[in-house]
Amino acid sequence: MLVWLQPQGKNDKTMLLRSVTLAVFCFAGFMFAQGNGDWDEPFPPYKVIGNVYYVGTKGLANFLITTPDGNILINSDFERNVPTIRASVEKLGFRFRDTKILLGSHAHGDHMAGDAMVKELTGALVMAMAEDVPALEKMRPGNKPHPIDRVLHDGDRVTLGNTMLVAHLTPGHTKGCTTWTMKVQDSGKTYDVVIVGSVNVNQGYLLVGNKYYPQIADDFARTFQILQSLPVDVFLGAHGDYYGMEAKFARMKTGGPNPFIDPDGYHAYLSERQHAFETEWEKQKATAVKPRR
Repeated sequence: MLVWLQPQGKNDKTMLLRSVTLAVFCFAGFMFAQGNGDWDEPFPPYKVIGNVYYVGTKGLANFLITTPDGNILINSDFERNVPTIRASVEKLGFRFRDTKILLGSHAHGDHMAGDAMVKELTGALVMAMAEDVPALEKMRPGNKPHPIDRVLHDGDRVTLGNTMLVAHLTPGHTKGCTTWTMKVQDSGKTYDVVIVGSVNVNQGYLLVGNKYYPQIADDFARTFQILQSLPVDVFLGAHGDYYGMEAKFARMKTGGPNPFIDPDGYHAYLSERQHAFETEWEKQKATAVKPRR
């Protein structure tokens, strides 16, 4: 419930600002938790390339990395999505209980709120970037503590069987937003895979004067530099619409070259997102309240 206050003085104006800010964040959190139909709509699981498989919904991307010593799952989504992820893994012929490691893209509920449930079902080790740990610790569906078995830092390697993933700190979207890279073998060739955490400036993000995240704009700017510098053949991300997943999946069924091998699409996506970020940053700087002289 939002209570509007008529400001009578400096303190009342401060109270009003705080009330409005709280209301905005509560409403945003409610809408975020509701998601949209695409987030819950099942999507056919499939092999992307090498030992990388898609096991997500139409709107939320989850990846299964298979190895001889068990499997790695990237993203658990909301708890309500976990049964869908499990069904996709098993439809591909793998056992969900063979998930040994659970990784995440960033500390938002649509990617990591199901961590505790996945751990309960599989015993997987949950790993997360250090800068996202405080947010994850507050993510407690059913009031269950959020499991974190290994705290990661920029450049850390996660190894299982014959597969190694590298965690790249790409902050801005969240303080610990993580982009994963790995090399895969497919048809006798080696490919660089990049799974982008996120570079989106969501509605309501404060890039100027953000007391909870003062360096947010600088982090976004540095993240674009980091991502543009990564070697890439296969472009993936935390949401399928980052990389045109549905259209590429449809093209896959017609034969021909693997459409997920798309370095040009990767750099074009980053350029478009960087332009959107810079436009919003300039807009916020222009409209920011300047201190009185």
